[in-house]
Amino acid sequence: MRYAALTGAILLAACQPSPDPIPANIVPAAADFVLVDKSDRTLTLYYGGALVKTYRNIGFGDAPAGHKRFEGDERTPEGRYIIDARNPDSAYHLSLRISYPNAQDRAFAQAAGGDPGGNIFIHGQPNVMRDLGPDARIAGDWTNGCIAVSNAEITELWNAIPDGTQIHIQP
Repeated sequence: MRYAALTGAILLAACQPSPDPIPANIVPAAADFVLVDKSDRTLTLYYGGALVKTYRNIGFGDAPAGHKRFEGDERTPEGRYIIDARNPDSAYHLSLRISYPNAQDRAFAQAAGGDPGGNIFIHGQPNVMRDLGPDARIAGDWTNGCIAVSNAEITELWNAIPDGTQIHIQP
C-alpha cells in the first residue's frame, strides 16, 4: 500500500510543470560560455552546456542594430569573440574586455579605408552613479558599442567569467 501511494505521488509530481530552473537571485559561480542576444536584450551564462543565469534589459551602443564596423559607429559587435582581459579601474564599475576586433573585423575596415575601433567591454554603470545603488542603471542604449549592465550584475559576471571565456553576440 505504501509503495502504491509513493508511486502515485511521484507520478503526480512528474506531471506538474517544472519551475524556472534558475531563480533570479542565484549568483553564478562559474561560466564557460556567454551568449548575448541583442534583439532580446539578454546576456546568458552557460557552464558545461547548461544554462546558469540570464540577465535582462542590458544596454548597447547608441546604434544597436547591425554589426560594429568602424570606430565611432556606436554599434555593438556581433559574432564570436573571447573575454580577453578585465579592468578593475575602469571609468565604469568593473569591465570585461571583448576581443573585438578580430582579424575579419580588421580586414573589413581596412578594405573600406576605415578603423574598426576597439575597447569593447561588458561593464557596469559610470562610476559617478555609484551612490545610486548597485541596481541603478542608465535606461536605453547609451554606450559607444559596449554592453552595459547594472553594477550588481557586472560584479556577478566579473566573478563568474574567467579570461578566455567564449562570447557569442547575436543580432
